[in-house]
This record gives sequence, structure tokens and C-alpha cells, in this order.
Amino acid sequence: MLVEDLIVLGKKRVHSTFAKMLLADLLNINMLALPLHLKEEVPEETKDLYLEKLALIENKSPIQYVLGTVNFCGLSLKVDKRVLIPRFETEELVINTEDYIRKLFEKKALRIIDLGCGSGAIGLALKKKFPDSSVTLLDISEDALSVAKENAKNLGLAVNFIQSDIFRDVDGQFDVIVSNPPYLREDEDIEDIVKDNEPSIALYGGKDGLDDYRKILSTCSKHLNTKFLLAFEIGYLQKEEICALVKEYLEDVIVVCKKDMSEKDRMIFIYSRAIARN
Repeated sequence: MLVEDLIVLGKKRVHSTFAKMLLADLLNINMLALPLHLKEEVPEETKDLYLEKLALIENKSPIQYVLGTVNFCGLSLKVDKRVLIPRFETEELVINTEDYIRKLFEKKALRIIDLGCGSGAIGLALKKKFPDSSVTLLDISEDALSVAKENAKNLGLAVNFIQSDIFRDVDGQFDVIVSNPPYLREDEDIEDIVKDNEPSIALYGGKDGLDDYRKILSTCSKHLNTKFLLAFEIGYLQKEEICALVKEYLEDVIVVCKKDMSEKDRMIFIYSRAIARN
């Protein structure tokens, strides 16, 4: 079959964009370049694989899992059902965290830890941006850490790994603690495609969605250097509750909430007044 024939077939079964993304991926070309290849013959084995993967998308598998990779902050990351699919909002967390690090710290060699790293998206993106820093990726899930380790190897980024429930098995202090913890309430309604495919351990944060924020904020003090930055992604309705937790567990800090591109409260940054006085 020709490329154009497979595109037509695919668009009858799934969203047009997904059909073209999938075919471009299998042909190893940029999706925008597909029009230049319309009259080319597609190898039989590629056609069969295309049809097989179309069926997965039809059966509500996320396109990212079907492709097996996702672009995050310019990094190509492997993703599958063992890890959460990185979102655009989390890219915004990384971009803003980078801005705060460059503004607050003079030294280049920082100690950074990504709590609940999943695929490693946040920690690996920060390692790429701050290559002189020591970056640790932590997750309670052995499966998630396996994916993160593969991504680090594929990207050639030297980072550390710890399997732990938050700080339980962690020693030492850090300049930057960053986390996108599970923050959905246990009774919160979400799309079926998310609920049926992505790991629940990475989605749900207890009865009110704040379990992991409590764990982090109540135990982080002994793991923070004098001058520090804490960076969280949050649920867009959780700003007041998390700010109250910060007030309960941390002293002499500055707290800033930032909105995402949809104008929703999505990130909280906490840093020591000592660092702000520099």
C-alpha cells in the first residue's frame, strides 16, 4: 500500500492527527514531511504494524504508550504503562524551576532530587539543563525506576537512583527538591483513558489528594540545605490547602504560586528567606 492509502485508512479509524503521528513514527520521518512521501510504497511488515497499533488506539490506549515515546522539554523519553505520561503542565514546572534556580543560586554544582520521578522526566530535564549538578531520581515503584534508568541511559545522563517512599531511605541534604506527586482525590472523576491505562499509584494522593505533600513537607527540613528551593506541581484547586501545609511545617520561607498557560494555579515554589536576601 502507498503512504496516502494508509493515511486514509487510518483517519477512518482514529483521529487524523493520531493516524499521521503513528505512520510518521513507523516510517521514521517527521509528521510534517508526510505529504512528501504520499506516493511511496510502504513495506508489508510496516503496514501490518501500523494496523496493529491503530487497533490499540481504537481500543483506547493512549497514543504516547502506542508510540512508546514522548517528547518532554526536548528529550525523547520512553513511556509505557509503568509510568505516568508527562504533561505539558509538568514541562512548565521544569521551565519555572530552571528560572528560579538561575535566579536564586550562584553555584553551578547543585544537589537536586526529583521525588516520585516516574519516567524521570523532571529530573532528567534538570540534569540536562544543569549538567554540573548531582541529580537524584526517587520513586517508590521499582517498575517506574526501571523506565527512568532506561531513559537516563538512552540520553547519556548520569544521575542517581533511589527506591524509597519519599525520604524514608534518603540521606543527606539538597539544594533543590522538585516533585509532581500524585494529587488526585481518591474519589475524583477522571477520563477513562487515563484511569484505565496510567498507574493509579502515580495519580491518586489519598482522600483529599494531599498525602504526598504532607509526607514531603513534614519530613523535608532535615534534607534541606540552608539555602533551598522546593518546587511542586499541584492540582489547580489545591493552592490554599498546600500553602497551609507549608505554613504548618516550614518557617522563614517565601511561597509563590504560579499559573499554567491555562491560567490555572498549577505550581508552588518555596524558598528560604536566606537565599532571597542574597
